[in-house]
Amino acid sequence: MPSLSDEHCPPGTSPGSAPPTVLMDNQALDEFLAAAVGEYQLITADAPLPCFALLLGTPGPGTLHIERVAFGRNARSSDPAARLEFSETIVPRFGPAYENEHRGWWIDSRDLLKASHDAEALGLELLGSIHMHPDWHRIGPPHERTLVLSERPTPMDEHTFRNTAWPINIVCYLERRGDVFYHALAAWSPPPTAAPDRACTELPLRIRTRTKVGV
Repeated sequence: MPSLSDEHCPPGTSPGSAPPTVLMDNQALDEFLAAAVGEYQLITADAPLPCFALLLGTPGPGTLHIERVAFGRNARSSDPAARLEFSETIVPRFGPAYENEHRGWWIDSRDLLKASHDAEALGLELLGSIHMHPDWHRIGPPHERTLVLSERPTPMDEHTFRNTAWPINIVCYLERRGDVFYHALAAWSPPPTAAPDRACTELPLRIRTRTKVGV
């Protein structure tokens, strides 16, 4: 996974400035939610399938504007670097649940490169990632139902956010009540790798509405 130097500030910001506001186009969110709902419906107690996408957009003065999402393949079980990271770091640090190869995401490096090239061709930048947290306390196996996920990052998420160092990391909590899905979102910036005890910082997140302002 790519990383940025700790010396970098998020695009559109300067050292010591207030955190940027994340502006997300509703079309980009709708595309991710459609994929997340589809993946959610395939989840079983033994296969906590993830849903992950890259965020493409443009930085502005005090803002990070997400205009598109880009999906890629999960190389969690096939990429040698991913297998090593999970076996030597993630499982020992965050627990044997991560031995399950359906849990966790490692985007295929070829898809990451393609998304970066596609973004550049559109005049956009790769700003970060978005991934789903399901209501695992309802649909997971009995021994894991004390684990209540939300739109907040897990300790493993924070580890990943720190290592990739992308300026935006959105967590989408998705729960099903009867035949209706509900979601909650939060955006996070990673702590610097030089400050391992510092938590992620929540960023202001605004979703573009479909209603147009009248003239």
